[in-house]
Amino acid sequence: MDQRSQIREFLSSRRARITPQQAGLSVPLRGRRVPGLRREEVATLAGLSVDYYNRLERGKLAVASDSVLNAIAGALQLDDVEREHLFDLARADQPAARSRTRRAAASSVGSGVQAVLDALVGVPAMVRSPLLDVVATNHLGRALYAPVLEDPRQPANFARFTFLDPRAREFWVDWPKVAGDMVGHLQAAAGRDPHDRALTQLVGELSTCSEEFRVFWARRDVRVHARGVKAFKHPVVGPLELAFEVMHLPAEQGLLLVAYTAAAGTPSHDNLSLLNAWAATPGQQTNEHPQPPTPAHPPGTEDNKSG
Repeated sequence: MDQRSQIREFLSSRRARITPQQAGLSVPLRGRRVPGLRREEVATLAGLSVDYYNRLERGKLAVASDSVLNAIAGALQLDDVEREHLFDLARADQPAARSRTRRAAASSVGSGVQAVLDALVGVPAMVRSPLLDVVATNHLGRALYAPVLEDPRQPANFARFTFLDPRAREFWVDWPKVAGDMVGHLQAAAGRDPHDRALTQLVGELSTCSEEFRVFWARRDVRVHARGVKAFKHPVVGPLELAFEVMHLPAEQGLLLVAYTAAAGTPSHDNLSLLNAWAATPGQQTNEHPQPPTPAHPPGTEDNKSG
């Protein structure tokens, strides 16, 4: 991935989404060729010369100070994630960053982390990499993400499943949102380390095999979620709406632990209990997905919500 192209496309995509009115500018709309801000308007809002801003948008962010980057972020109305991404792009383009070898994310977890995963009884949990590889799970996490983990290519990857496996459109209740989130995570990873060979290969594979991935990637949206809600249609137990929390693992280079819970007394809580019972049955986690155990009181249905 070309670093300067990333910078140019990110900045141009951010100004294209802001109208002059949203930016507080009183300018005539007649004769404008684009709905968003022009470069000179961004320069004015950020207090920069037009020539200097043009240099930055062409990919020379390495010369920008923190105050300049903050001014651009304000002019483009970037959120916290986008602002951090702008700084990542600038840092990655500096000579020292280009010559520095980054440590690759760990490909496995230590026994202590696996013990923590296994101790989360009744809570699906997994550890993933910045590239959305599944690195480790507990028993219920394997059951929750059984369709993802069935990929013969290991480690299983959430983005590859989402864009290349037809089952993903049923597994994710709100596939477009999940797909956008997946690409947003990869965009953030590319900003932190555009020279990551594994990331370049993954993006290349997805771009080659999926037109929809190419469309999402071209938007240059950046997303990072520390918590939220995901809605699943699990092939064994049906609808699940689960809250998730993402936790950093300082001792495990680049890895994140994600744990899921369902509110007590909800249909999702009942279905998660069913999934736990199914997962505990010997031989149940196979590609054939047998029927789950029948509860004494069948759980009700729930509205599908995006996650």
